[in-house]
Amino acid sequence: MAEHTPHALKEVEHEITVRAAAADVYRLLAEVENWPRLFPPSVFVEYLEKEGNTERIRIFATANGEVKSWASRRELDPQALRITFRQEVFSPPVAEMNGTWILEPLGEQETRIRLLHAYRSVDDDPAGLAWIDAAVDSNSKAELPSLKANVELAAQADERTLSFEDTVRIDGSVKDVYDFLNEAQLWSERLPHVASVTLTEDTEGLQILRMDTLTKDGSSHTTESVRVCFPHRRIAYKQTTLPALMELHTGYWQLDEDETGVTTATSQHTVVIRTENIAKILGADAGLPEARAYIRNALGTNSRATLGHATTYAEERR
Repeated sequence: MAEHTPHALKEVEHEITVRAAAADVYRLLAEVENWPRLFPPSVFVEYLEKEGNTERIRIFATANGEVKSWASRRELDPQALRITFRQEVFSPPVAEMNGTWILEPLGEQETRIRLLHAYRSVDDDPAGLAWIDAAVDSNSKAELPSLKANVELAAQADERTLSFEDTVRIDGSVKDVYDFLNEAQLWSERLPHVASVTLTEDTEGLQILRMDTLTKDGSSHTTESVRVCFPHRRIAYKQTTLPALMELHTGYWQLDEDETGVTTATSQHTVVIRTENIAKILGADAGLPEARAYIRNALGTNSRATLGHATTYAEERR
């Protein structure tokens, strides 16, 4: 029987124009820590290997309400403003797929983003190819407009973006501190500011956390976060259901234990403020400075409270 010879890869292209310098757009795409800000499904991205302009990354992202992860290889070309990528493992009907980001300067503050995909289906099945066509087309058409909005926002680095951290030193083991943060299903019993909580963890280390949180003024708001857990050093998260004052909220808990058994615990937040809701929530006279102060205080208070209870929990177990 004759051996099946694969067809050439099918190539498709999508594009969008953004108001940002090409070098800034390239940097945002090249530095994968920016991806949770740029791509709504993206929760966290880590480097697995990095040598020169060649790298392997692992991407954690939501798909149809679930958290998925996969590894991808990338080749960066900062001179040509191109980034090529290729997933390492494919799920049927995809037999092979790679892609390229190409950034073309149209002016000092305008860039055409071209997104190329090349792929083929398992056994070159036409129905499989049609499925991939539809998926690539719908994903690209959803991804590029949100990328445009978020690139323009990030490139401005304006007053709407707020990043900060709170750090405590804990006379307890890093494992006990991690356990307290990881076992969020117990937070309604352990943390006074958490009214109710639901934790789903179908795959170990990939969590969906839904909480009703109380603020100092007694009001309550519901948030949902996707969390990626790395024992016993870090829990990274991205809120997928947000309070009305925020259009983005990502963060992480970082834990480091020294040789004396003291753990340094840091809570980090990055927020983009939803300016159109400021007056409705904080009053007609409030602006960005008041919103920044309010969010810094609200998130910082809850994070410090969580770290305070984690401290008690870990130090009691020494």
